[in-house]
Amino acid sequence: MNTCVVIPVYNSPYITEVIEDVLACGYEVIVVDDGSTKRVEKATLEFHLVIHEVNKGKGEAILSGAKKAKELGYDNFVTMDADKQHITSEISKLVDVYEDETIVIGKRNFDDENVPNSSKFGRKFSNFWVNLETFRNFGDTQSGFRIYPISILELNISNKRFDFEVEVLVLHCFRGGKTKDVDVECYYPPIEERISHFDKFNDNLRLSLVHAKLVMQRFLFLRGFLWS
Repeated sequence: MNTCVVIPVYNSPYITEVIEDVLACGYEVIVVDDGSTKRVEKATLEFHLVIHEVNKGKGEAILSGAKKAKELGYDNFVTMDADKQHITSEISKLVDVYEDETIVIGKRNFDDENVPNSSKFGRKFSNFWVNLETFRNFGDTQSGFRIYPISILELNISNKRFDFEVEVLVLHCFRGGKTKDVDVECYYPPIEERISHFDKFNDNLRLSLVHAKLVMQRFLFLRGFLWS
């Protein structure tokens, strides 16, 4: 395989199952334990484990995984969540369309009855702003099921929690990076089985602030371009 899979995790009871499924698909796995209260253990599974002693946020965990992937000689990597939402057999759909220096986003099928209305609204809200900021047409800017080129490590990313996935995508576009959407299936468990560390107040506030910042950056860029 010419790509690896990075799995950021914070207190997920499903992490072992997710790792086993990815290994069964033949990919090398990098798990980043982002300060879980119960540490991820390797046991008999063969994967790379990076540990954050304290919780630093999903974005910081992805960047730590990117650094490890680079160290292992990869020039791109897949990210997927540790809550079983992303289906490992769908990784091949991302890999099949990947080209150098491209962010490939798995556009999730939201037709499942278990998909929360808040997730549907959040995706529409995020898509509107990212499309405005980049002048591109994205279908699922909140999806964490992606392929990233290692070169995202060169971006000046300041948001390291759930707002990371918006900022990294927009900054990649600002520098002329390629992007692709690909339709994927996903799994949303019933509400009583659902695991989420998204803070509705703080994380929505962070997302609003990052969009305000990115819109301003786009405006300043356009003004400089038109007045030059």
